[in-house]
Amino acid sequence: MTPIPEMAPAPANSKHDERSAQYRRMKRLATGLLLAMAVVFVAALLAQRRFDWPWLPFLRAFAEAAMIGAIADWFAVVALFRRPFGLPIPHTAIIPRNKDRIGESLGAFICNNFLAPELVAARLDALDPAGRAAAWLADPANAGAVARRGAAWLPTILAGLEDEGLARVLKASLGRGVAAVDAAPLAGRVLALMVARGRHQALLDRAVELAEDVLLANHDLIRARVAERVWRWLPRWVDRKLADTILVGLLETLGELRDPDHPWRATVQAAILDFALRLDTDPALRARVAEVKAEIAASPLLDDYLNSLWSEMKARLHADLARHDGDLSRWLEAAVAGLGRRLAADAVLRATLNRWLRRVVERNVVPYRGEIGGFIAGVVRRWDTRTLVAKLELQVGRDLQYIRINGTIVGGLAGLALYSVARLLG
Repeated sequence: MTPIPEMAPAPANSKHDERSAQYRRMKRLATGLLLAMAVVFVAALLAQRRFDWPWLPFLRAFAEAAMIGAIADWFAVVALFRRPFGLPIPHTAIIPRNKDRIGESLGAFICNNFLAPELVAARLDALDPAGRAAAWLADPANAGAVARRGAAWLPTILAGLEDEGLARVLKASLGRGVAAVDAAPLAGRVLALMVARGRHQALLDRAVELAEDVLLANHDLIRARVAERVWRWLPRWVDRKLADTILVGLLETLGELRDPDHPWRATVQAAILDFALRLDTDPALRARVAEVKAEIAASPLLDDYLNSLWSEMKARLHADLARHDGDLSRWLEAAVAGLGRRLAADAVLRATLNRWLRRVVERNVVPYRGEIGGFIAGVVRRWDTRTLVAKLELQVGRDLQYIRINGTIVGGLAGLALYSVARLLG
């Protein structure tokens, strides 16, 4: 099980420092306003003893109420994060004392208000992920970024693949595919199709060329074989003449076979068609082909071939991925861009993809929303209390100082209004 991370102090950065400076500035302003109201209150109280100015009572009432409001809101703000003056006053240090309950409430809130099945379904329907993906991939820069990211992942994926294990998987998959194929009738149909399209003529031409090359390359060997089989009393020049005559005759015959209308070609064609028919109808021949197929599938040579094939493919992939303009990188970029165009043009495909994404989320996220809520609660529970309080105070402290300022002003105005009403009522 992956351990729940502890909350570490935030690293120093410009944004953090700016927020901290703004918080300290607003805190000084709110505290300064409280002190100012205290000074005004004391000054007004002392002035009333010496002067009979009619506005002094109103100023004193405003400052007195403003000071009370400022102190009350200061207490409320401080009580969220710690005990005021360290005194064990009930219902203070609310966040540190209720951190675990806050985590549970936060997890339940997210589960009930963000991961409810009907909310998730409605949000996914309105979001149209496939349409957004199509619009995003329409930008060539985005398509290129996706392709580059995919190309960057491929070497890691290739490195994690076990060569021998993959070769076994390939062999097993190939073996299942080969076992499911009745090779003899298939080979017969291939031969018949090859003859029907005239492809066998090219094979015969190539066979004639190879035969001519073999005869010419082994001229001396043919002379030696002829000399071994004729009478010993014949002169050697007769042996050579006889061998040359045989060689010339064979070459002339092969030359005649180059003619597409030569009778022997028709004979070969008929033999191929007869063999193709036997592959489909002769039980003994079909059994023999099946035996050969099984021998090939069980041969160690196939293992060696698959291993070498995968190694060669892997080396070529690594070499291609090492180049930024490699064939695979270009193919990936073209494929990603093509996917974006296809999504943009095909409304049915977008709807299908959106339904699939919705089912994936509904089957793999929504059923586990309770576990997600528990995970959130566990994360909050493991956080360091002091660090959590410091982070929260830094995030919302500036706005809370506005509450203190507003409390000072509103309290003063309320006190002034009450004093004025009291004076009016005598």
